[in-house]
Amino acid sequence: MPLSRNTIGAVFVGGALVLTLSALAYPAMLGIENTATNTSRIIANTPYGPLTEADRDFVVKVRAAGLWEYPLGEMSMERGTTQEMKEAGEHLVVGHAGLDAMCRKIAPELNITLPNQASPQQQQFVATVDAKSGKEFDSTAVAIMRVTHGQIFPVIAKIRASTENTLVRQLADLANDTVLDHITVLEKTGLVNFDQVNFQQTTPPKLPKEQLTPPAPQPGAPVVVLTPRPDLDVNTASPSPSPSAG
Repeated sequence: MPLSRNTIGAVFVGGALVLTLSALAYPAMLGIENTATNTSRIIANTPYGPLTEADRDFVVKVRAAGLWEYPLGEMSMERGTTQEMKEAGEHLVVGHAGLDAMCRKIAPELNITLPNQASPQQQQFVATVDAKSGKEFDSTAVAIMRVTHGQIFPVIAKIRASTENTLVRQLADLANDTVLDHITVLEKTGLVNFDQVNFQQTTPPKLPKEQLTPPAPQPGAPVVVLTPRPDLDVNTASPSPSPSAG
């Protein structure tokens, strides 16, 4: 994996996790922000329907999300202090392995180049959590993951509603189920601060494009594969809603 601890940039948290999360929120990256305005811009006609700039960006960013959320899931499985935290890690790993497999399957059909590394800011997400231990590890990981999943959720809906490409539509369907499942298991940890999450989800950051864009792969480099984990026996399909009390 490209996310070695020696190469991940340091994060200056400065005791203000709210600022860190707001500055690093992945789904507000350039491309995702432009989805609404670029939806009608067709960049290729394919056997599966027209491919827009927003469609292409969506495939790339689903792939990039897995490149940092998958290792964060592995860390949560190993270092989470509760069973709920370890379960959330399992769902992250299994869910992003499935999304990654679909990205790698449809990208050649659509002539889309996939990144092999997450963006610098996404790598800093992992570094931020990696620097914590014990209960602080749990709370930091959940805070970061719940904000990013909450922000990407409506983006998936926009792509699903607008795309005319059948392969992108299939990826959006799977992403919708996976993200909803991840939101659900993160909330089961009991560590979600909803006031903080809602504030950060509605306060998009403004950062330089180079900090927010996954680097292009080296020419001829093999595509990094996120290892499937059928041994975990985890179902990341859209969960059934739980009845509320009262």
